Amino acid sequence: MRRLGITDIQTPPMVFGGNVFGWTADRETSFALLDRFADAGGTLVDTADMYSNWVPGHQGGESDAIIGEWLKRSGRTLQVTTKMGMLGSDNRARLAPHKIAEACDASLRRLGVETIDLYFAHLDDPDTPQDEVLAAFGKLIDAGKVRHLGASNFTGARLKSALDIATREGLPHYHVFQPEYNLLVRTGYEGERQDLCVTHNIGVIPYFGLASGFLSGKYRGTDDIGSSPRAGRVNQAIDLGGLKILDAMDGVAAETGATLSQIALAWLSAQPGVTAPIASATSIAQLDELVAGWTLELTRDQLDRLTAAGT
Repeated sequence: MRRLGITDIQTPPMVFGGNVFGWTADRETSFALLDRFADAGGTLVDTADMYSNWVPGHQGGESDAIIGEWLKRSGRTLQVTTKMGMLGSDNRARLAPHKIAEACDASLRRLGVETIDLYFAHLDDPDTPQDEVLAAFGKLIDAGKVRHLGASNFTGARLKSALDIATREGLPHYHVFQPEYNLLVRTGYEGERQDLCVTHNIGVIPYFGLASGFLSGKYRGTDDIGSSPRAGRVNQAIDLGGLKILDAMDGVAAETGATLSQIALAWLSAQPGVTAPIASATSIAQLDELVAGWTLELTRDQLDRLTAAGT
């Protein structure tokens, strides 16, 4: 178990990604996946109010609602992180105080809980002063609606600015950061943002840990993509030199007996500042494979070879 920054949230080296709930995993499959994740000792599931508004006929909030139904039906407990700031057609002032309050109440209703364990600003908002944003989140904490705050997709400069303002004005801090980060895409975390998170003990739970499934190794060329809903991202991964990374992962797999998905998440878990990567699964078999990799520890030589393959 790993502690998420200075919060009281602890998690094994994987957070369950709820973006698939109500999309590529239907309601009953989602319930079965959540059951298995909890059985395995998982503690934290990640979602957002916009999941899955990209699906025709969906409005957003479908993932929140499925998690809420599971919590009520199962009587079990998982800690939940959800996000706001990307749902809606108006992208201006996405973190305006009234939008924060309204989005939080909507997620609480869908989840059927009184308190959100970890609440994220899904995107930065250049239109709203950061002190107003933090004060609005602070009101949620004071009301018992939110326990901890996180920031997703912030630049290093804006994350640092938010931390400085919070310290100077006695406002709540972002204690968790959620960037896109994996063996293929590293610029969203490495460098200034990583340094900030390590220095300030900010927990990091990267999304797209498997690069939308590319790092599982099942997509080696255009013939493997077929009608996958993630075909666009797979093509982009190949264009970014992903096949070189897969070759390096194949070498580590031959040495360890681990699958490529397990290796991709183990590499992430070993990076400075990272608490646990977020990973999704749409079948019990996929989830069992990921869970079996929680104990995988790569050697320094293996980690270095994988890192070098992506540079």
